[in-house]
Amino acid sequence: MENQPPQNPAAPLTQDEIERYRRHILLPEIGGTGQQKLKNARVLIIGAGGLGAPVLEYLAAAGIGTIGIVDDDRVSLSNLQRQVVHDTGTIGEMKTKSARERIARLNPHVRTVDFEERFSEDWASRHLRRFDILVDGSDNFDTRYAAADAAEDAAIPLVTGAVGRFDGSLTVLKPYETGTSGVLNPGYRDLFPEKPPEGLIPACAETGVVGALTGVIGTLMAMEVIKLATGIGEPLVGRLMLYDSLSARFDVIKYKRVQKAAAE
Repeated sequence: MENQPPQNPAAPLTQDEIERYRRHILLPEIGGTGQQKLKNARVLIIGAGGLGAPVLEYLAAAGIGTIGIVDDDRVSLSNLQRQVVHDTGTIGEMKTKSARERIARLNPHVRTVDFEERFSEDWASRHLRRFDILVDGSDNFDTRYAAADAAEDAAIPLVTGAVGRFDGSLTVLKPYETGTSGVLNPGYRDLFPEKPPEGLIPACAETGVVGALTGVIGTLMAMEVIKLATGIGEPLVGRLMLYDSLSARFDVIKYKRVQKAAAE
């Protein structure tokens, strides 16, 4: 389903939009040109859950012109402790519908495209090239690997994050581009070579998760998208940001592309 606003996302900023985004436009790093880039951007978010919720809200508020949402789940009462894009009145609804209606109330200038499906490589082969940036807010390794492979194949940036009970992480992947060293940027498998065995890492439904933690990581993911869309700053390419909420500590670990030995 699709929510089409009256404006074309590629059209110049209207007076209403200039006033809405004034605090962005005042920033020399963004300005009117950067805000126009945000309006022209097409971002797909996997999952309208704990991580996807703050990503969706902040990107919609920031003026991303087209936001895609792919999720096949419904809103449940236990989601509301962390999935702030939904509310008590949307329990039982598809998460895509609940999120789309929230975005429409927040910013009518944003065009939303929602897919009531599970993300997969087959799905990506049919839809992903309509978007410029992919954001993975999923909660399972099958989807994370599928997202990484699909984004690399489509040659678009991937912002991916994950949370545990009290800790989280995020990084940006652009393995189709060469870094300043002349070597291709690392991919997801350079960071996580293999999927962990089934059941080794339990889901948050079994172990729990602090709701505000998903807000911290999701908001950082939204910031990476804004940097990528506007071309400002230094995205987390080749760097994994770690956050420990109990000690209030951030760490950043650098990682590189694994050089495979030449075939004999």
